[in-house]
Amino acid sequence: MTVIETERLALRPLDTGDAEFILRLLNEASWLRHIGDRGVRTLEDARQYIETGPVTMFRQHGFSLFLVARKEDAVAVGMCGLIKRESLEHVDLGFAFLPEFWGRGYAFEAASAVLAWARGAHGLTRVVAITSQNNHASSRLLEKLGFRFEGMVRLKDDAEALRLYGAATT
Repeated sequence: MTVIETERLALRPLDTGDAEFILRLLNEASWLRHIGDRGVRTLEDARQYIETGPVTMFRQHGFSLFLVARKEDAVAVGMCGLIKRESLEHVDLGFAFLPEFWGRGYAFEAASAVLAWARGAHGLTRVVAITSQNNHASSRLLEKLGFRFEGMVRLKDDAEALRLYGAATT
């Protein structure tokens, strides 16, 4: 079930059939360095991550991280979507792509479409995003999308301070 479609991409809710992709993405060096180790080591761990994360969030809020696939061949290139975290006042834009698909404009295309969908389908007028302090590529993408740096935030008391960006979806 495609929720968002762009010229080159189709975004749809993740399901447990995406476990192999999620296992690979969550164990990429860039994910581990910038997002963190989620302890996903097996296909069963990946299915559990999908069920307790994106599937549950989609049921509760009508949005979540979506699988991003190329329309031309249905190859999964990354994920992008909206997250509601208890520790943030506003809904958060999240994205991660496999390294072999970086530099092709997929993240910008997917994130732009998600922001338009957030406004149109959910009436969100403001969205935030967080990045690790050294994730310069994501910071540049957020700025290109119209986000502005607002300060530092910690999601948990013992967590690393993260860069918080905010943007109106209009």
